[in-house]
Amino acid sequence: MSRKVLITGGSGFVGSCLGLGLAQRYPDWKIAALDNLKRRGSELNLPRLKQAGIEFIHGDVRNKEDLDPVALQPDLILECSAEPSVLAGYTSPGYVLQTNLVGTINCLELARQTQADFIFLSTSRVYPIAHLNALKFRETETRFQLLDEQSLPGVSSQGISEEFPLDGARSLYGATKLASELLIAEYADAYGLRTVVDRCGVLTGPWQMGKVDQGVFALWMAAHYFGRSVKYIGYGGTGKQVRDFLHIADLLDLIDIQIQNLDKLKGQTFNVGGGTENTLSLYETTLLCQEITGQQIAITPVPDNRTGDVPIYITNSSKIMQTTGWKPQRNAQTTLTDIYQWISEYKHIVSNVFA
Repeated sequence: MSRKVLITGGSGFVGSCLGLGLAQRYPDWKIAALDNLKRRGSELNLPRLKQAGIEFIHGDVRNKEDLDPVALQPDLILECSAEPSVLAGYTSPGYVLQTNLVGTINCLELARQTQADFIFLSTSRVYPIAHLNALKFRETETRFQLLDEQSLPGVSSQGISEEFPLDGARSLYGATKLASELLIAEYADAYGLRTVVDRCGVLTGPWQMGKVDQGVFALWMAAHYFGRSVKYIGYGGTGKQVRDFLHIADLLDLIDIQIQNLDKLKGQTFNVGGGTENTLSLYETTLLCQEITGQQIAITPVPDNRTGDVPIYITNSSKIMQTTGWKPQRNAQTTLTDIYQWISEYKHIVSNVFA
């Protein structure tokens, strides 16, 4: 069945990769990418979108006039727009609230008016910071390791599941995403929309214009490639903090499955990430980047913790894996090598973005 897809944040890392992947898999689908191009480097995706036959719309989810149901007429909305930085919530709360909450409301209104299906990319940061800081872990030579015995429900050595508690402060960024999730459930119930919420952990891969507070694996590889210094921030400056990661191509595989199975999956929320098999500490990331690039760079330890940071987050994706049969296919070596090859091929256009 041919679909008319609108991807908000469609020139960003996630939105553009999903759009390009779906365009390749379904040449008869009509795909449009809406983006305000605020994120540095997002403009570099415009030629790629055009080449793939994806219509680019220079618009902003904060402006409901840019989401005209008559002009757009989508039957599927992939809501990838966001200010994705936790730190931005502390420095630019107005922009985060307008983009991540009002923007989602405007997208939901478009879905209501067009009866479009709605897949929302949420975040692991909906879980409260105090609860994540209360996780029990041990310190090994290269990383922090989650223990099986935990005092909170929904967490084990396998990571954080959907049963993890939601009471408490989680950053303005996390709060806007959780509030959006609640509104999505209401719109689905009130207007009969087919919706899915994906609480994503760290997403990474080629074409991610990484920053310190968002896109750290791409940033780390770029620093090694271009010989620029980085910092181990927080937790004694040892670089032992851990995240699981998911290659963007694995997310594409999942979104494709979800689109094809919306009747079965509608109304559900899933934790989506690489899981225990795909985790790295910053220290381990450094070792892999050294191995892949053959370069060593200066790393400054900064012992003090950063506002809103957590020492360890691992996604337990067993619910989505059991429901769909999906499983991440790309490990750390593959993922970081893909990023390295992308930077190497496009160094002339990405070097300034990572400056």
